[in-house]
Amino acid sequence: MSGGTGQVGALGDRGELSDRGADAEAHRRCVAEAFTRMAACGELDLPLPGGGLTRARWEALTRWAQWDLSLARLAEGHADAVAILAELDAQGWDGVPAGGDGVRWGVWAAEPPGYALEARRVAGGWRLFGVKPFCSGARVCTHALVTAREGELRRLFAVEVAQPGVEPLPGSWPGPGMAGSDTLDVELDGVWAVSVGEPGAYLERPGFHHGGIGVAACWHGGARAVARTLLSAARRWDLGPHALAHLGAVDARLAAVGALLDGAAAGVDADPLDKDGTARLRAMRVRAAVEDASGDVLARVGRALGAAPLGHDAVHARAVADLTVYLRQHHAERDLAALGKAVCAARTDWEDT
Repeated sequence: MSGGTGQVGALGDRGELSDRGADAEAHRRCVAEAFTRMAACGELDLPLPGGGLTRARWEALTRWAQWDLSLARLAEGHADAVAILAELDAQGWDGVPAGGDGVRWGVWAAEPPGYALEARRVAGGWRLFGVKPFCSGARVCTHALVTAREGELRRLFAVEVAQPGVEPLPGSWPGPGMAGSDTLDVELDGVWAVSVGEPGAYLERPGFHHGGIGVAACWHGGARAVARTLLSAARRWDLGPHALAHLGAVDARLAAVGALLDGAAAGVDADPLDKDGTARLRAMRVRAAVEDASGDVLARVGRALGAAPLGHDAVHARAVADLTVYLRQHHAERDLAALGKAVCAARTDWEDT
């Protein structure tokens, strides 16, 4: 799939999501309805990474995230799954739908300590056993790409969510941040699954790193949503020089991230198969920079405006809570240390020559 525009026409008026900001369950249902409509009308059909329109793909994710981060989380998962299937030559074969006709994909690949999902080869295919955590769209996705272990091997599988044995666990995401994304633990009790690609292929393909920048594009949209509250306040009231200084700094950070994404997209399109071996370093740099900029936006908007919008503006409060949680897909110092190690092994353009 590569022909979508990434516009948000399926959402209708932005107030459709915003007006339900105070009711978490109503907001979750509204996000699910919007995601379903977007899939049905082709709104989620984004250009594939590396095809020459990578920046348009990421800008669509940013725009959706600026509207609603939970919706963007679902849209990004679907778009990433479609790209993975294309990269692993798995679309439309062995029972794996290529998309369209309202198919809604998720990518359920988290493997934190304490969880184990076992893949067993049986007559006629594969079955999965165990609990998978952090499954966004647990009750709205029709299909999911799921990582599981066959012994020490990590494999990727396509799963039809509606089949018996797939059980989202209510209450497994009690926090308010990103609650609208319907991210739950899911128990898989002997469910049928289709193997996608060879063992390890999910992580080894260049697109894994391209997809990581797509997540950062969503963080950027969330930061723009938070920043919008400060810009709106500055245009309505005399906030004083300190708040204006924060606004100036926020604008500079957002503009810098936009330029960084421009450059990264050009790099992906120039070398989609990562023949130069720079995809991982590029992705780590972009994710680190966007995480830092987004955290700075959160802090500066809070310092400029105080508690008022957090207590009286449900949409802003949700955007802050959602972005705070979503940014933790970046693993802080652990990811920075990995970046530092990669920099040591590479030749940078800022070192002495």
